[in-house]
Amino acid sequence: MSRGQRRRYGDGGGAARQPDGPHEGIADRLHRSHEDFYLAEYGRLLHHRRRRAHGHLSNWVKLEVIGDEKTLFPDNAGLLEATKILVKEGFVVLPYTNDDVVNARRLIDAGAAAVMPLAAPIGSGLGVQNPVNLRIFREMITEVPMIVDAGVGTASDAAIAMELGADGVLMNTAIAAADDSVKMARAMKLSVEAGRLAWEAGRMPRRLYASASSPLAGVVGSS
Repeated sequence: MSRGQRRRYGDGGGAARQPDGPHEGIADRLHRSHEDFYLAEYGRLLHHRRRRAHGHLSNWVKLEVIGDEKTLFPDNAGLLEATKILVKEGFVVLPYTNDDVVNARRLIDAGAAAVMPLAAPIGSGLGVQNPVNLRIFREMITEVPMIVDAGVGTASDAAIAMELGADGVLMNTAIAAADDSVKMARAMKLSVEAGRLAWEAGRMPRRLYASASSPLAGVVGSS
């Protein structure tokens, strides 16, 4: 799977930043200037070139269109446009987005194969900061997989995301930045499995007051 990324941020008067070179590997960066000039066509041509040069590469593309340099939040309008272009060219598009259900439906209508809402800013490790929104997102978006993308910091975060109904969790920094990446990767695997099982099992309802789990018959002092 390739990763296409472009960013929207400028200095208010400079020229558009040019896409980074081949040394970036599969992390192709597709930049957008302050004049809203889109370089999605560059991404299309780049992917076609790589497809011809490396016929074994998948046509799956993780798509990021970044609207803000500090938060790395997605640019929804640009994301929708890029999704339409790449889907039309035959790519399987997996867009990184926010937890906006309306925008998710637009991406699905444009042909997105999945929607990947963030749980917290990219690389922050803050864990799931929007559990209610993700739960609503899951209940309303069922046509395609929901993959939580960004924000996971440790195994319990991945479990929570899966318990909210996610079909998967995409992660990088949480494993790469761990003291022991191999152990953290295993912890993430186990937590994803546990969270999915919990989702499928269905958690008990929350109650404000205690509810005895054992029968009261025979308890001293009971009538």
